Amino acid sequence: MAQFDRSDDQVVVVIGSGAAGGTLANSLCQAGIDVVLLESGPMVPAEEFIRDEWAGNELLGWNDRRLATGGWQMEESYPGQPVWHSEVVGGTSVQWLGVSLRMLPEELRARSTYGAIDGASLIDWPVDANELSSYYDRAEAIMAVSGTHGLPHNPMSENTRRIAVGSKAIGYMQFGPNPLAIVRDKHNGRGPSMQDGFSIQGDRARAKWSTAYTEIPAALATGRMDLRPNCRVVSIEADGDRVSAVLYRDANGQMIRQETRFVVVAANSIESPRILLASANSEHPSGLANGSDMVGRCYMRHVMGTLWSVFDEPVHMNRGESMTGLVADELYHNPERGFSGGYYIEQNAISLPAMARVLDPHLWGRDLTYALDHYASMGGMIAVGEDLPQLSNRVTLDTGKLDAFGVPLASIHYDDHPNDSAMRNHAYDAMEAIHRAAGATRCYRSPPFPATHNLGTVRMSSRPEDGVVDSFGIAHEVKNLMVSGGPIFPTSGAANPTLTIVALALRQADHLADRLKRSGR
Repeated sequence: MAQFDRSDDQVVVVIGSGAAGGTLANSLCQAGIDVVLLESGPMVPAEEFIRDEWAGNELLGWNDRRLATGGWQMEESYPGQPVWHSEVVGGTSVQWLGVSLRMLPEELRARSTYGAIDGASLIDWPVDANELSSYYDRAEAIMAVSGTHGLPHNPMSENTRRIAVGSKAIGYMQFGPNPLAIVRDKHNGRGPSMQDGFSIQGDRARAKWSTAYTEIPAALATGRMDLRPNCRVVSIEADGDRVSAVLYRDANGQMIRQETRFVVVAANSIESPRILLASANSEHPSGLANGSDMVGRCYMRHVMGTLWSVFDEPVHMNRGESMTGLVADELYHNPERGFSGGYYIEQNAISLPAMARVLDPHLWGRDLTYALDHYASMGGMIAVGEDLPQLSNRVTLDTGKLDAFGVPLASIHYDDHPNDSAMRNHAYDAMEAIHRAAGATRCYRSPPFPATHNLGTVRMSSRPEDGVVDSFGIAHEVKNLMVSGGPIFPTSGAANPTLTIVALALRQADHLADRLKRSGR
């Protein structure tokens, strides 16, 4: 592994090692560019992953306190951890379920497709759908997504079969296998999948794609990456329209200043705006790149709801991969349903101990024990739908409450848009109809767990007044600052976001490598 001097102002500093940061950093290294990759979490070998959701999250998750305000259910049920992402080398690519869906072209043109919607801040993406398609191809090949590039899909579980039977019975026509970045057989040193339902906690078999054991080792092998785990970024130094250094605390708590020629912030939709806001100075009094007052705004998390149902026969939803099937009939924009945008219905599964916690916070006594006693006969589904961006849904800093590193805590305000509520209610009805048609005897409509698909807050836009960064994620106001990952999404679409994050990161890396080679800055 390379080790660059702290005064080396020719390195690119990438903050965050997940799907965006790890992918982009590797692409830059492969192009001959020196990279310092800062990750706030430790390096955890796959052999040490814990096959338990809650214990695994303690090991891999970002467990610092956050603040929740607004009308969302997280304020009541998870006030100190209303969102979920990871703090480990590989980021949330270690703790995801592998779903790799493309966004629809019309979802990239939400403002043009849906028109103006009261209370929503809709814009079209400044990225061409045809260009993005070629990067989707590259991302699917890199991640080894099932059903693409000749790779087989994962086997259908009994849990999936129930959805297939029920969806057909109620007239849905678009049930199919979910494209997963989980290899069924050995592939490029990964896998095969153990088909045991334990991949969200970290995949010991490495069948599930993660930058932790794909992109990052490849980047280290080039001799151009200096990987620094356990390093928490505090702020970014800027002079006028250029950044010059990144300040972070290392594993010993020492403040380190790393000079740089370019900074890429790829720290999720909560930490990315938090870093920018915490980097305020006399020239950027509202936060770095925040002259538009858009940093932190338009936070999205997808419209989600889960359904767990009891059947007369065993389902064993803990067997097989967790999300091998989906229904796409409700994906497409059809305002006659009473809302704009659409949603997927995907297979879902969870372990028995976790079920006791997430089934329903208001369920107790015999009703709760009945459900847990029938765990072996339970099947699960989750709706994932488009969440409309609202200016008031935002990440801010609570300057009266500091973390252990002296940075104000992130305060996350979120309220459902009426469109979100209408979509979620429609999805609950659809999911229950599917399971009832497949023989379910009892159904439980569960609220979402802590938000997982964190999107927006540093969105890209054609006009500087509408967002923070341009189509390549470069700040409108700061020439050598890029943001990557979910924060730059102008709208959420309905697709699980990781494939789009990787595709965009590849596009960003191509642009940045070309720029640095041509101009050096």
